[in-house]
Amino acid sequence: MNMAPRNIISILVGLTVGNAINMGLVMNSGMFVSFPAEMDLTTMENLKMALPLFEIRHFLIPFIAHAISTLAGSLLTALIAVSHKISYALIVGFCFMIGGMITIILLPLPAWFGILDIGLAYMPFAYLGWRLAVKGSPTD
Repeated sequence: MNMAPRNIISILVGLTVGNAINMGLVMNSGMFVSFPAEMDLTTMENLKMALPLFEIRHFLIPFIAHAISTLAGSLLTALIAVSHKISYALIVGFCFMIGGMITIILLPLPAWFGILDIGLAYMPFAYLGWRLAVKGSPTD
């Protein structure tokens, strides 16, 4: 396979798998952290109304989901890409970070969570995904 299509496919695979992991963890966050029974988090409006009632523990799962999904997506991208692996891994991290910024704009999230999420969950984990992918091999 030619280099350019394979590199593009690596980004698409990384974004798809990362998004699937993110959605899986966020949608099943009730398994890890209990929410009051009266909280209906299935719609954006209900989520906006429930956010002021969230405690710090409720924000832990979204942060972990963002970090793990970025790590997995960047790792897969760097493993599949033929060249410029760090660039493609960081592109995936940047795409996830843009999604995180949009979420922070749309939802009334606490400032500390926005800063923590944008600062630590995306680009550092994208870099870590690249490092894990090229561990033991010459980097590009």
